[in-house]
Amino acid sequence: MKLKSLKNKIFGTVSDDKSGNGLFATPEELIAQKQYISSLKNFHRRMVVSSMAGNVRSALKGRGIEMEEIRAYAYGDDVRDIDWRVTARRQTPYTRLYAEEKDREVYVLLDLSPYMAFGTRRELKSVTAAKIAALIGWLCLENKDRFGLLLFNGQNISFFKPGSSRAGILAILKKISTVTQRLLKPASVQNENLNKALKMMENYLKNRATVFVVSDFNDFNPDIQKSLAQLSRRFSVFCIDVYDVLEDKAPPAGEYMAIDGGQRLVFESGKLFRGEYHAYFAARRDELQAFCRKFGAGYAAVCTGEDLYAQLKIF
Repeated sequence: MKLKSLKNKIFGTVSDDKSGNGLFATPEELIAQKQYISSLKNFHRRMVVSSMAGNVRSALKGRGIEMEEIRAYAYGDDVRDIDWRVTARRQTPYTRLYAEEKDREVYVLLDLSPYMAFGTRRELKSVTAAKIAALIGWLCLENKDRFGLLLFNGQNISFFKPGSSRAGILAILKKISTVTQRLLKPASVQNENLNKALKMMENYLKNRATVFVVSDFNDFNPDIQKSLAQLSRRFSVFCIDVYDVLEDKAPPAGEYMAIDGGQRLVFESGKLFRGEYHAYFAARRDELQAFCRKFGAGYAAVCTGEDLYAQLKIF
């Protein structure tokens, strides 16, 4: 038996240097997300449905609004594009081809504030959020859309103008990786909330665009709600709510100690406590989902304790 296989059998699988072990996202991990964009394509089909406005055209993928030509139907063509008048006249199926829309812009507002450096299963919320941003970036590159990023670390904002080059995507992923690593340092302090980033995004965007807000929406206060509502009125917005298992279900019965702002708290996790605990966090997610529905924004909740790609496929 090889030494590596024996080591894995005794100690478990040992991650290589290309993995952040769920604590941070390495550039290699973010680059590797390219192989999973098929899961986001399924997720994206659900994304374009608005509860208020009905179906809307996607900024990520779809037909242009101008018809380019009519040709004989070929296997794999969308049956919705069949031109029935020409088909009836020629007695054989014909389909319409549409000119692809150009210069579409897709932005990700990525929240990598200190609150995101939390996780009890698989990986931290910051790592899950980073992978989602990378997935969206690679999908944009495949669809020849322009991809931009606004990265918020709790204090400062890094902005990458939209582009459609591989080099641009790699530069963005390198920055994301660096910030996820810095989050692990105890010196990380959050002085601002997400509203600062939302305001900047609203002021910068001028043209039609799709905006993904990837965050845990930890502080969903009235100012953030106002900014998000204004952004949703002007652009196609989709909120991806990243949460940890412990933010959904309280720990098993027992006595626990927690630290809040430097103050130690001791609590007992009993049946009543666990019920109230779950109801509290469920109500927070329901509030965000109801808000998105009200303003025509998309919504999806992603749990760090479950397989990311399986979750995206079922949306």
